Amino acid sequence: MKPAPFDYICPASIAEACSIMAEAGGGATAIAGGQTLMPLLNLRMSQPFILVDLKGIDELKGISRVEGGIRVGPMTRQADALNNEMLAQQLPVFIRALSHVGHHQTRNRGTIGGSIALGEPAAEMPATAVALEAQIEIASARGMRSVAAEEFYLGPYMTVLEPDELVTAIIYPDWPSGHVTLFREVAQRPGDFALVGMVGAILVEDGKVARAGIAWFGMGPTPIKARQAEAALIGKSIAEIDAQAIAECAIADTAPFDDHHASAEYRRTVGRRIFARTLSEALDPRNMA
Repeated sequence: MKPAPFDYICPASIAEACSIMAEAGGGATAIAGGQTLMPLLNLRMSQPFILVDLKGIDELKGISRVEGGIRVGPMTRQADALNNEMLAQQLPVFIRALSHVGHHQTRNRGTIGGSIALGEPAAEMPATAVALEAQIEIASARGMRSVAAEEFYLGPYMTVLEPDELVTAIIYPDWPSGHVTLFREVAQRPGDFALVGMVGAILVEDGKVARAGIAWFGMGPTPIKARQAEAALIGKSIAEIDAQAIAECAIADTAPFDDHHASAEYRRTVGRRIFARTLSEALDPRNMA
C-alpha cells in the first residue's frame, strides 16, 4: 500500500515547527528518522494531513554538556550517538543499550528522540531514560515544559505529548566515573524488541551502594522503574547484597502480560533470573576492579 495523501513541510526552526503543529489542530505528525512512522503511513494506520519533517532543524541535533548532565538532541542519529566519545566515557550504559536497538542499517536513520517519543514498552531507549531519571524537554507554541522520563509514558505508544508538542531535548543527569552498568535483554532475534530486558547503573562508594537507577523493558505497558530494588540496594554493602532477594523486589514492580511472543509467567521467570545474574556479575569485586 501507499500512504494517504498529505502535505509535506520541512521547517527550519523549533518555533516554526511548533506553529505548524498548533495550526494543524491535531492533524499534523512529526517525522524524525521515520523507521516506525513510514511503515505506519504505508499501511494507512497513520493518516496525517500534514507531515512535519524535523530534519532541517539544527537545534534538535547533537550531543552536548549542560549543567549537571548531558543533553541529547532528539534528531541525533542513533549511529552518531553510538560513536560519541562523551557518551561512551560518561554514560556507558546508554551506549550499551543503544547498541541493541534495531540493526546497523536502521541506526543510520533512526533517531534518539524518535525512539523516546514512540513509547514502545519493549524498547531500550525509553527504559534507559527512565532508569537514569532523564528529563524530557517539550516545546509547543504555548511554551516549554520539562517532564521526568518516568512520568512521560502513560501506556503502550502513549505519552504525555499533546498533538501540538515536540520533544526538543533529552537531558541525562551525570553519573560519577566508576559507576557500574547493568544491561541484559532476551529477544527472539538480534535487533528484535525485547521479550524481557533490564537496564541501569549503580554507584558504589566505600564498599556500599550510594545510588541506583534501574528500569525494566518488555515487562509491562510502559518502561518500569525498579523502585523497590533500588531502595533495597541503597546503603547496602556489596558483601551483604542478596542478588536473588533484590531480584524479587525488582519483579514486584513489574506488570508483565501474555502475548503471542511469551507469557507473563515466562517474563517473570526470565526477568527474575537475568536480574539476579546481571546484578551479581556487575557487583562482583573482580569485575569492579
